[in-house]
Formats: sequence, C-alpha cells, structure tokens
Amino acid sequence: MASGKVLIYGGRGALGASCVQFFKKHNWWVGSIDLTENDAADANIVVDRDADWVAQETAVLSKVEAELKGDSLDAIICVAGGWAGGNAKKDLAKNADLMWKQSVWSSAISATVGANHLKPGGVLVLTGANPALEGTPGMIGYGMAKAAVHQLTKSLAGEKSGLPDNSLVVSILPVTLDTPMNRKWMPDADTSTWTPLEFLSELFHKWTKGEDRPANGSLVKLITKDSKTELVIV
Repeated sequence: MASGKVLIYGGRGALGASCVQFFKKHNWWVGSIDLTENDAADANIVVDRDADWVAQETAVLSKVEAELKGDSLDAIICVAGGWAGGNAKKDLAKNADLMWKQSVWSSAISATVGANHLKPGGVLVLTGANPALEGTPGMIGYGMAKAAVHQLTKSLAGEKSGLPDNSLVVSILPVTLDTPMNRKWMPDADTSTWTPLEFLSELFHKWTKGEDRPANGSLVKLITKDSKTELVIV
C-alpha cells in the first residue's frame, strides 16, 4: 500500500528526479510529467513541446485522470523551469516566450491538475525565484515569468481559487541549487551557499505530512550559508 500519491511536474530535471527518487524511497506512488520519461516513476506523462498551452493542459489533464483511476493526489510539486539571460536590447520576446513556456505554463497546468485531482488539505508547490522579487535587468524574461508564478501562488491561496479546501499552495524561491549542471558551469563557485536537492525533497515530504507548513500563499526563500539552509517567508 502506497503512503500517498504525488505528481512531480519536471520529473526528469535535477530537482524533479531527486523528488521522484525520494518519494519512491518513502513508498509513495509517484507520477512524472516532463518532456521525456523518468524510468523510476510509477507513471509518466510526456508533454508535447510543440503543442500550445491549451493543448498541453488538455493532454496532461486527460492523462492524469487516466493514471489516477479515480484516486486523488496528496501533492503536486512543480519544479519545471529553466533560465535565460538577456535584456531589452536583443531577443527579449524570444527569451521571455521560452521562460513563460517553461515556468508559467507548467505552473498553471499544475494548478489546474490540483483543482481537479488534489485531496482536500493537499499540497501544491510551485517554483519561483528569489531575484524576481525585484528587478532583473540582466534576465528580464526570466524575472517576468517567475514574478508571474509568485502572483499565481497568491491567487491560488485566495478564496474561490478552485483548489480544494485547506490546500497549501507555496512557491519556493531558490537562489542556487546544487545540481550537476551548476557545478559544471560554475566550477569555482562557493557551493556552501548552494541549496542541496535532498533538502528540498525532504522539505516537500514534510509538508505533505502536515509538518512545519508555512502559511498558505507563502513565498519561501531558501537561503543557504555554510551548507545550512534557512527558510525565509516572504
């Protein structure tokens, strides 16, 4: 008997794969939504990258319903996303469009899945970004998209958002995650200020059990110093 059911949107990325592995280790049923399959998951929903937003939402909803077979989800964790730099001088629309697709589409589709399949008292985690609390002149498209995720979080936490009663909706706001790609591209960085993936997987697991939950609608900054991570609620 599974401990619970969780859906990881972005289940093939570094953080998503860590979440899939962690929840599986704790005897959960785990579904992965991504552009490719995660073999460790119990179910895989592959998104057509060439489909538009509405088509992606329709397809994901249909596939989730088929996989759940009438059951409900304890948690939906959306850690899909990406990064692009750039200012208003060149490729602003191109970069902003990419960021919107990676962060906002996935977050909004996660919200729709939550409204339809999350248990009362369930957890919906979205992924914002600490820099997007202020201006991001060197990565405008990224900042715009992440700020939209922050706003979505606040909206979903309000009355009549469509989510089940007593749901918890939060956005994590990482600074730098300790991923293989970050280590590759920033080999000289101080990794004692990077947030470990395992820390986040454990945090999500605690929230699903009702432990140490922040207030609904919180934006949760992850501040890591000397390899210790502190949560700062915005």
